[in-house]
Amino acid sequence: ALQENLDKRLFGQHLVSKVVVKAVRGFLNNTNAKKPLALSLHGWTGTGKNFVSKIVAESIYKRGLQSKYVHQFVATLHFPHAHSINLYKDQLQSWIRGNVSICPRSIFIFDEMDKMHAGLIDSIKPFLDYYELLDGVSYRQAIFIFLSNAGAEKITEVALDFWRNGRTREDIQLTDIQNALSVSVFNNKNSGFWHSTLIDRNLIDYFIPFLPLEYKHVKMCVRVEIESRGYTVDEDIMSRIADEMTYFPREERIYSDKGCKTVDAKLDYYYD
Repeated sequence: ALQENLDKRLFGQHLVSKVVVKAVRGFLNNTNAKKPLALSLHGWTGTGKNFVSKIVAESIYKRGLQSKYVHQFVATLHFPHAHSINLYKDQLQSWIRGNVSICPRSIFIFDEMDKMHAGLIDSIKPFLDYYELLDGVSYRQAIFIFLSNAGAEKITEVALDFWRNGRTREDIQLTDIQNALSVSVFNNKNSGFWHSTLIDRNLIDYFIPFLPLEYKHVKMCVRVEIESRGYTVDEDIMSRIADEMTYFPREERIYSDKGCKTVDAKLDYYYD
């Protein structure tokens, strides 16, 4: 189901589909995991990070994000004040400990990691490490997913290099990006991962790059959204919506600067 959903509804992200399915399937089939699964998803807004975390949750729990075993944290909502960071650290540890005690296969999703106060996420380091038990609790079946815009510039840089050298985006391999991405995120002062021990101690299993979306991918998003609403697909409307998006770099206009983020709102205008 995970593979099928990604194939049907995630566009232009061959690396994501390959790595996420392999990582999640391997982890769920491993009866003797040495640590929790930690995935860090990086890329511009609208490239599919939230969608993929939703699909992962749905592949494990029938109610997906609505399951009581799936827990979402949004940096600007749950951890807004820098002066309360010590309180947040205690609350976060307590929340994770309590929920994993109830359900070892708990999923924790941290959104807006690029807006999280530096140092806060390090409070969960013990839960991601190679411990068999911590105070009588095993965290080895849990899944942690981090979503961030940090590193998007580095991802775009690699994608543009491939494009300018006449190579397709499908030629890009994880090895072309992953190390540079982790270093970029680690050294980004505007990221919750800035000099984080989670990266320093290699506790994040995969840094997964979401490539910027091209015009053709935006049209694919429009088509799926039209079909999901039960409307007849109109090629003219699809093209008009894709044309209304803004693209970068300014000269070449290759990538949508909002990905597929505003497709839903634009459809309201055309089909109201």
